[in-house]
Amino acid sequence: MRALANYIGVPYTVPEGMAGNYYTVKAGDTLYGIASKYGVSVDELKSANNLSSNTLSIGMTLVIPEVLEEPGVSDENIYTVKAGDTLYAIANKYGMSVSELKALNNLTSNTLSIGQKLVVSEGNAATLDTYTVKAGDTLYSIANKYGFSVNELKELNNLTSNILSIGQVLNVSNSNSSAANTYTVKSGDTLYSIAKNLGVSVDALKTANNKTSNLLSIGEVLVIPAETTSVKTYIVKSGDSLWKIATNNGISVNALKSANNLTSDLLSIGQVLVIP
Repeated sequence: MRALANYIGVPYTVPEGMAGNYYTVKAGDTLYGIASKYGVSVDELKSANNLSSNTLSIGMTLVIPEVLEEPGVSDENIYTVKAGDTLYAIANKYGMSVSELKALNNLTSNTLSIGQKLVVSEGNAATLDTYTVKAGDTLYSIANKYGFSVNELKELNNLTSNILSIGQVLNVSNSNSSAANTYTVKSGDTLYSIAKNLGVSVDALKTANNKTSNLLSIGEVLVIPAETTSVKTYIVKSGDSLWKIATNNGISVNALKSANNLTSDLLSIGQVLVIP
């Protein structure tokens, strides 16, 4: 509308409700670059301009939406998502669980957009001494959230089974139990390298963290199972085979290969194998 008004030489007045900043698209511009420049999300920029795709035309005029604070929420309680951020990293920074952060922001997935505004609370449930069981909770998920092993959490609450009831109140005070060892994943880490460095098997590490795949995320915190910190190993000698070593230790070949992240049956003399 403004371009048309300028073309025919008449004054142009911004319609009510559209007051704000404007940006004229130049060669090389992208929605992401413009959104980042003005501190808004790509979705907010698209919504303000009624865009259904990410395609831009040189000379196009974009409305830059004003980011309004939520009523009653101060700047100190707002976090703007940056490149590389994860829900876990943000939640950990502000002393809350991922579930709490998602609930606080009505998020239904773990996907974040750069420039997205998140409400963050100051020092909350991570410091509480009790936890009320919700639908979908398991002993493992609760134990992992508060830095316990499942056995420690059961012992702390005098539980004899893994069955939980919605509304059940659990003691999660750290003062009565030692937290399990943890490891924060760094760039270049693999389950195998972490397990090897910490003296545990890959299977034990996956089980302790309820993992069904070998995928890791930078910044992810892994629980290191205390009961397996001392692991049995075997040094390959001349004439050894996977079948012979597995049979002598009463395990299957597949279990031996899985514990050592082996993709073939080949062995090298002097190779150190973890015996699960």
